[in-house]
Amino acid sequence: MTNINSKEQLISELRELLVEVLDLEDIAPEEIGAETPLFSENGLGLDSIDAMELGVALKRRYKVTINSKTENVDRHFASLSALADFISTQHA
Repeated sequence: MTNINSKEQLISELRELLVEVLDLEDIAPEEIGAETPLFSENGLGLDSIDAMELGVALKRRYKVTINSKTENVDRHFASLSALADFISTQHA
């Protein structure tokens, strides 16, 4: 499990994880803003399969579980910043 030192570090790690796990070949991690919507057409435009793959990766790396039964799941997956906040609260 990764040691979580700061929100900025966590967001940076999540950028790398997102590009790697979802095989986003045409986008560099640093191009993904902390507040960029992950599932909106105005953002990255990810879909439900991407959400499942990302959820599995988050569980492996950070030992957190996000699934359809998780309260406010849509809010947690809204952006990298929201994901970082969720992960941080799970490790508090």
